[in-house]
Amino acid sequence: MSFFDDDEETATQPATGGGSRRPRPRTPRRSGGEPPDHTLIVRRRIALAIAIVVLVVIVLVVNGCVSSERQSAMKEYDREVALIADESNSQVARPLFGELTNASKKTAIDVEGQVDQLRVKAQELASHAAGLSVPGEMESAQRSLLLAMNLREEGMSKIASLIGQALAGGAAAKHAITLISGDMELFLASDVLFSQRIVPYISETLAANDLTGPTITSKTFLPNIGWLEPSVATERITGQGSSTSSATEEGTHGSALLGVSVGANALEPEPTLNHVSGGTNPTFTVEVENDGSAAESEVRVNVAVTAEDKKFSASRTINSLQPESKVNVEIPVDGVPLGVGAKVEVEVQPVPGETETENNKGVYLAVFGK
Repeated sequence: MSFFDDDEETATQPATGGGSRRPRPRTPRRSGGEPPDHTLIVRRRIALAIAIVVLVVIVLVVNGCVSSERQSAMKEYDREVALIADESNSQVARPLFGELTNASKKTAIDVEGQVDQLRVKAQELASHAAGLSVPGEMESAQRSLLLAMNLREEGMSKIASLIGQALAGGAAAKHAITLISGDMELFLASDVLFSQRIVPYISETLAANDLTGPTITSKTFLPNIGWLEPSVATERITGQGSSTSSATEEGTHGSALLGVSVGANALEPEPTLNHVSGGTNPTFTVEVENDGSAAESEVRVNVAVTAEDKKFSASRTINSLQPESKVNVEIPVDGVPLGVGAKVEVEVQPVPGETETENNKGVYLAVFGK
């Protein structure tokens, strides 16, 4: 028997006696001498690293989506508030003061009906404001918005309840107009909220979130503070008062329309067709002159745009106009259609005592573009 045979036999025999040692089992080895679980450990570490990376990516994506959603919500809120503000001014304020001016010369029942419809519109806008989806960052602006819209709704309700009495004549009418003049303070307070609270709050919030804006502008509901004076309100509603008596003052009375422009576009009278850039809400700059020798007050300027069988109008009042002086008054008109032919009519209403009125009006043909 060879040496190798003896060795193999010895290695496989069971141990007998106390002096013999049992041979230790050998640990299997992989090629390269590494233990069998090393590759598994490496794979687990790699999988863990991949899982961490995936988790970080998911967190970043979720955070990005949440941030984008927040920004979209803030921009949408800004847009909604701007829409409410524009409708409040164009669909309530302007028609209201158009109805109140010289209301005594109109049919009382028609004026009452129109003012009541405007009251309903003011209520709808207040409800719209209350139903907005408000991002947390805009809560301060929302509180001020609700207060402003509620003030306008309250003012409209009070005026609607008084206008019939104001047009009835006598001492009761004078008292009702005085109350209406006092109610105008509600509109003034709402304007202050828009200019000093709502617009700044929205602007600051958008800027803090790297957004441009705001879309909303500080348009006023109350056209001028003259309505806060009972004597002025009486004059405007009845068409009688201080401006009527000014016709008896010495000197000549007159007003004249000198020109109309939209931005850099100076309008030429018909038949010239003017191509005007100013968007769907152009602002007309009307130059007015007092061509008499007496001072005038409460000079009203009207602008009407007729397009596609619809009429879009607005007006402004010049509180004071000195003899031989000129003044520019800006009058925005909302909702003008773009790209179609339109007729623009501008009128400076004659002042009391004025006899020559041919130079008070202008008619212009235009196509409005962006």
